[in-house]
Amino acid sequence: MKIYDITQEVFTSNVYPGDNSPSFKRLMEMKEGALYNFSTITMSLHNGTHLDAPWHFVNDGEKIDEVDLEKFIGQAVVVTANGNITADFIKELPTCERILFKGDCVFTLDGAEELTKWGLKLVGIESQSVAPVEDPIPVHVELLSNEVVILEGLVLGDVPDGEYFLSALPLKLGGLEGSPCRAILIQK
Repeated sequence: MKIYDITQEVFTSNVYPGDNSPSFKRLMEMKEGALYNFSTITMSLHNGTHLDAPWHFVNDGEKIDEVDLEKFIGQAVVVTANGNITADFIKELPTCERILFKGDCVFTLDGAEELTKWGLKLVGIESQSVAPVEDPIPVHVELLSNEVVILEGLVLGDVPDGEYFLSALPLKLGGLEGSPCRAILIQK
């Protein structure tokens, strides 16, 4: 069994344009005489490797703590793509419940629409957004309104295309639109 850690390190992670970078503050340190080490962090829910729940772009959509955990765990396929992921590209792929796209790519609206025909549970991508920065709303709305969970900010460079077991569990953040996560792929 081989385990691939496909998660960005939080404090050096990529940040969506306009978001603040994650930071931490040490409140207590043993090397300074404290009895234990103790820190606090500040970050956006969408820094580094993270999940978008439907409520991120759909007003009556599920919040991250309401999404069925089964969407975040199970068989997944890794596929290499570069540039715009269109409906024509999607039509050439085998259908699955979870798919992760490796490479420098984003979805076109027709590509996202084609994915939602599959009954997909989760789509992942290496970019900080599944959609172009200049027009993020339509692709997010298409996927999230069809209850497809979005996993963004992956690190798939060392992962060969193929089938894996995915675990990308969110933190139980009640009432919020997303969550950082630790994503791994397991190859038997």
